[in-house]
Amino acid sequence: MAMAPSPPCIHIFFASILLLSNFHLGFSSSSSTLQENHSNGSYSGQINSNSVLVALLDSHYTELAELVEKALLLQTLEDAVGKHNITIFAPRNEALERDLDPEFKRFLLEPGNLKSLQTLLLYHIVPNRINLSHNSSLHHHSTLCRDRIKLGSQSGEKLIDSAKIIQVNAVERPDGVIHGIERLLIPRSVQQDFNNRRSLQSISAVKPEGAPEVDPRTQRLKKPAPPAKPGSAPVLPIYDAMAPGPSLAPAPAPGPGGPHHHFNGERQVKDFIETLLLYGGYNEMADILVNLTSLATEMGRLVSEGYVLTVLAPNDEAMAKLTTDQLSEPGAPEQIIYYHVIPEYQTEESMYNAVRRFGKISYDTLRLPHKVLAQEADGSVKFGHAENSAYLFDPDIYTDGRISVQGIDGVLFPLEEKEKSDTKTEMKSVKVAAKPQRRGKLLEVACRMLGTFGQDSHFTTCQ
Repeated sequence: MAMAPSPPCIHIFFASILLLSNFHLGFSSSSSTLQENHSNGSYSGQINSNSVLVALLDSHYTELAELVEKALLLQTLEDAVGKHNITIFAPRNEALERDLDPEFKRFLLEPGNLKSLQTLLLYHIVPNRINLSHNSSLHHHSTLCRDRIKLGSQSGEKLIDSAKIIQVNAVERPDGVIHGIERLLIPRSVQQDFNNRRSLQSISAVKPEGAPEVDPRTQRLKKPAPPAKPGSAPVLPIYDAMAPGPSLAPAPAPGPGGPHHHFNGERQVKDFIETLLLYGGYNEMADILVNLTSLATEMGRLVSEGYVLTVLAPNDEAMAKLTTDQLSEPGAPEQIIYYHVIPEYQTEESMYNAVRRFGKISYDTLRLPHKVLAQEADGSVKFGHAENSAYLFDPDIYTDGRISVQGIDGVLFPLEEKEKSDTKTEMKSVKVAAKPQRRGKLLEVACRMLGTFGQDSHFTTCQ
């Protein structure tokens, strides 16, 4: 007759049951199968499907079971069940999920604080059976962590330490009993470890500072600039952070990026330029930013320092109307682009709502001190003045919270510059028209004088 196979290891058996419970694979069916095996005699050992430890997994206190597994206490509890009838005071799941201090919970789950977590969990387990239905007087009981807990009553309610017992004999098994309590019990030693760790973190958070600087004008110590929180607006205005010239790198601007750059502005600028190319119809604008100027790099560094920008991008049809004279002057491409960049984050919706409510809005541009005028027209936003105007043609080509690109159908120029240009053209045309008129009057007077002396026949001009 063949011998029955040897039973599996108790520890592996219990760990497998915990694993099944964590992944919600139908613990009830597994438990019934294990009960059948136990009744048939195919399994012999201290832990079986009717154990209080197995029942803990299938109860309303599963959060405690997960903490037991994370604290590596499975073998300890198996040994305790094998030697004693145990009592578990189990906090309800809500007390561990929502009511527990998040900072204290992080402290318990840190790998370096495993000993504190084990002490806290063992503090909830007494190595003998406590039947609360027959025992309501004041008693002290030793726990598995060797600390003592106080069992008593107040106003007809049973208490364990200062926590109320909300469910007496919630689970009863031959090797133990589970009582539900309202909150987690914290031993004094664990509370002390948490307080010590929190105080150490507070003093270790002090960052070293450099030597104090002396202001050469006042001969007094300079006051350090207030720290900027990540995501907050930069300390300096955007004009102070811009490069003084198109060929120079922008000045460093203190902001949330700092030297480590929380925001990768250059990556974002590259993304919006690629979007212009893929969108179609804005190749000239992208070409000026990348090849004709160094503005793409400058904009990237500004965004890295936490600044936000709105780009009014003229389409290719509008850029084709620019003359060679307008682009050939030194710094002209930069000045044109600067006038199309607003140091704010605006979308098509925000600008349209603004002009609908207020009629006309003047937005600052990177070309100081000129501003660009926006107003509602034909259900859209119109920028500029009179003939020198452009409509918001392609809304929200690119929006990422830092850079907003709005397509327009014209190239914008400041009003003062346009008036000066028109005045020069008029003066030039007046001078050209006046010269022949003045020259004709002089010839007429000269010929009249020559005719008086009878000499006008010698000059073909007078004839």
